[in-house]
Amino acid sequence: MPYLIGLIVVAVVLALWLMGMYNGLVKSRNRYKNAFAQIDVQLKRRYDLIPNLIETAKAYMKHEGETLEAVIKARNSASDARKSVSPDDSVSMGALAAAETSLGSSMGSFIGLSEGYPDLKSNQNMMQLSEELTTTENKVGFSRQAYNDAVTMYNNKCETFPSSIFAGMFQFNQAVLFEVADDSERESVKVSF
Repeated sequence: MPYLIGLIVVAVVLALWLMGMYNGLVKSRNRYKNAFAQIDVQLKRRYDLIPNLIETAKAYMKHEGETLEAVIKARNSASDARKSVSPDDSVSMGALAAAETSLGSSMGSFIGLSEGYPDLKSNQNMMQLSEELTTTENKVGFSRQAYNDAVTMYNNKCETFPSSIFAGMFQFNQAVLFEVADDSERESVKVSF
């Protein structure tokens, strides 16, 4: 009889331990998906601000149509990539990172050109939009950092023993970090209006 009770206690402890491991993987997966949703919110905010910024600048930068069009094109491309991205899919995450890099480059060109227009720099609407964009860029950076931290924690759980066994059995696949595609985006865009 004591042998049977001991066996039952061991079975219950083992079952609780396995449930805890499984639940930890689920919580970590949900945490990184939530963190990506926070990036998504900030990216949408950025994409919504850019057309207003361009419209404000058009009146002053009549001869810079190519740059303005490039920004809009890059913004649309990044927005489309955001709509079809899944944090579980390395291909769509790579496409989003590349689109974000292109948008960052276009915005850098736009901001560089706009420095040559003193009336535009002093326009109240432009200054307000620029401030909102700068704030949003900071939020995107913080959200990206939180997402990458959550992904790293989740991936560590998926790769370390013994939870790696559970991860494999229940198809907890590696999550993809949101990394910058190249070094050009690592230099922050300076907004000074």
